Amino acid sequence: MPVFRFEAMDAGGKAVKSEVEASTGEEAITKIRGMGLYPTKVTEKGGRKGGKTVKGDAPAARSRTARSVGKVKSKQLTQFTRQLATLQDAGLPILRSLRILETQQKPGPLRIGIRLVADDVEGGATLSEAMSKHPKAFNRLYCNMVQAGEAGGVLDLILNRLADFMERSQALKRKVIGAMIYPVVVILFAILIITGIMVFVIPKFEKIFTEFNTQLPGVTLMLLGMSKWFANYGWAVVLASPVVIWLALWAAKQSDEGRFWVDTLKLKVPLFGVIVNKTVIARFTRTLGTLIHAGVPILEAINITRETTGNEVFSRALAKVHDGIREGESFAGPLKATKVVDSLVVNMIDVGEETGDLDKMLGKVADSYEDEVETMISSLVSLLEPLLVVVLGGAVGFIVVALFTPLVALIKSVTGGAG
Repeated sequence: MPVFRFEAMDAGGKAVKSEVEASTGEEAITKIRGMGLYPTKVTEKGGRKGGKTVKGDAPAARSRTARSVGKVKSKQLTQFTRQLATLQDAGLPILRSLRILETQQKPGPLRIGIRLVADDVEGGATLSEAMSKHPKAFNRLYCNMVQAGEAGGVLDLILNRLADFMERSQALKRKVIGAMIYPVVVILFAILIITGIMVFVIPKFEKIFTEFNTQLPGVTLMLLGMSKWFANYGWAVVLASPVVIWLALWAAKQSDEGRFWVDTLKLKVPLFGVIVNKTVIARFTRTLGTLIHAGVPILEAINITRETTGNEVFSRALAKVHDGIREGESFAGPLKATKVVDSLVVNMIDVGEETGDLDKMLGKVADSYEDEVETMISSLVSLLEPLLVVVLGGAVGFIVVALFTPLVALIKSVTGGAG
């Protein structure tokens, strides 16, 4: 049987060098871990190919790796959550479930995160404690849901509910983004085409009019002036404007007051503001309802929801609700005073408090508002399509009239002069 040399560290951090017999490098690592050691390097004796080097398994190395775990894609995390729930429902131990899922993941932040979580669980930590060490991969909402499932002995149910929540959130986000792709692409192409006409086409007509000393109407003079502006520096303004606006919004969001101002502006934009408002309400009611159903205390659930609303206006409103509940008030009262939601939401939450089914009522509010958002987006896209056609038709018509009015007069004068 092959012999593997290894370097490892014991629980006290002391370096250990020794040898172990094993059929493969993976088996050697398993045996070393069974000795209570953390292997850092394993190579087959004799220098044959197939020797395996292990990095980052010792406690000190694991700490460095934990800090490097980056953000995990929502789709990957949702799939992992669903798979973990299935394995837990089948009765597998949590450590074995994590090791199985680790091997199924592609190389990346999630695989590293699962391995580190599994190592901590193997060392005696709870699943929620291990996950909380990697906030970029497992956020506070996720960890609190897992903790509630562990405390109640219903981890499989909580993980399934968490996966449902994440899938709904992703579906709503995809619908919003998908609906906006068409109008954004059309507007961008229209801007590029009109800019090209202004910069390259109209100057040629201006040259013709100048050579024949044509009397130009006011609409044509206006178009020529716009063309000169575009040719000089207008094109740069058009191209730079989106970048400047994005940078300005990014800079504003670096402070609490700036985020509040930007988010308030979003809510007041015609048509789009209503969609943003309903989307945020759907998100915060879904999040809060999921946490309460999982058994998370109401005050803690509100604090977690504040961090995930994605809107500073609603975050501040929930802070006031939190303070009100802590002082003995109901949920509905302080929420109504903030005036960020309509009376329907307040009344449904009020009924939920009275009947003891607050989580169910919050879920119904989320369902209702998600349906409204989907309907409004479909209606908005249907409205934007003819609106864009009218706007683009108007722009093209203006250019045609402005150019061909003096051109027709020029042709008539040249024809008359020839006759």
